[in-house]
Amino acid sequence: MEILRTPEKCFAKIKAYPFKPNYTTIKTHDGSDLRIHHIDEGPRDGPILLCMHGQPVWSYLYSRMIPFLNGGGIRVIAPDLPGYGKSDKPALRTDYTYQRQVDWMSSWLVKNDFKNLTFFGQDWGGLIGLRMVADHADRFDQVAIGNTGLPCNPDIPDAIVDEILAFRNSKQKISLFHMTKKLRSMRGFSSGDKHNSERMFAYWQKYTWDTINIPSGVIASMMMEKRNMLSLLLNLLMIKLGFGSSRLFASDLSHAYEAPYPNARFKMAVRAMPSQVPMIPDQSLEAQLKAWEFFSRFEKPFLCIGAGNDPVTNGFEKQFIKRVPGAKNQNHQTIGGGHFLQWTKAEKLSNILIQFMKKNG
Repeated sequence: MEILRTPEKCFAKIKAYPFKPNYTTIKTHDGSDLRIHHIDEGPRDGPILLCMHGQPVWSYLYSRMIPFLNGGGIRVIAPDLPGYGKSDKPALRTDYTYQRQVDWMSSWLVKNDFKNLTFFGQDWGGLIGLRMVADHADRFDQVAIGNTGLPCNPDIPDAIVDEILAFRNSKQKISLFHMTKKLRSMRGFSSGDKHNSERMFAYWQKYTWDTINIPSGVIASMMMEKRNMLSLLLNLLMIKLGFGSSRLFASDLSHAYEAPYPNARFKMAVRAMPSQVPMIPDQSLEAQLKAWEFFSRFEKPFLCIGAGNDPVTNGFEKQFIKRVPGAKNQNHQTIGGGHFLQWTKAEKLSNILIQFMKKNG
């Protein structure tokens, strides 16, 4: 397996990320060494919150929350998924599958021997982390999730599956703004909208795969901050021209999310992982069914915190509240903030998690 490593100098000008790096080397399926980065901040004897990010971001997403959490006595461990942030980046599309991300992060978990954890995951951090909880239940005391899920849709009609796959494999060109418009029309995967959400999400899957130099920084910026449109377009142009590391026209936030990728070759995880979201039945179906069977018996505390204004994940909590015993009588909340509520609602989300951890010991 060819594995790329982002030079440390690429992170030198990132603001408000003063955390000491920690690295763990695991073995991949073919015996390659894969180095995974994480930050570990807060009191050594404090209760541990494992925070996992999604796509196209990295542990920088938690940089606003960490001071609040540490102030509440919480020790925060936040890894970068392989392919993101300061972690190594396998170079090929075929290197990335849902199962491999679960396997890689499980190896990282076990090698560090982390125990007595409270888990919090959002986006892909939830998809991967919930599977880790199911596979290593003895290491987790409780679970909280935000704007994420455990997709498992075995009963989608074949005609819908064929339609979505044909679209994703078509030669139709999808622009960033066309894709964004389609995603904003979603009403969440739990809305019962006759598979419109699966159709709209396919625009994200197709756009990310077809775009070789996907503008990670611009996408994150669009979802987390207000930008002048001219500045945003110029920022997008610089990335398209291969100057993604340039600070010219980039906001601090946009720069931080573009920094892990010196060039387009480093972005394979950002491109490949959306297509691994199992919104239609695929090779992960059996493992997803097994995970849901586990959570249908999960009696440890389970908390759902949603934005309520994220078109992709609106209503995600319904399945968990209905099916997970540990979700009963928990203070599930909707707090706004869009998809990346860790950034936009950092203090509020931190306080909810602190109270959840204190309530449940």
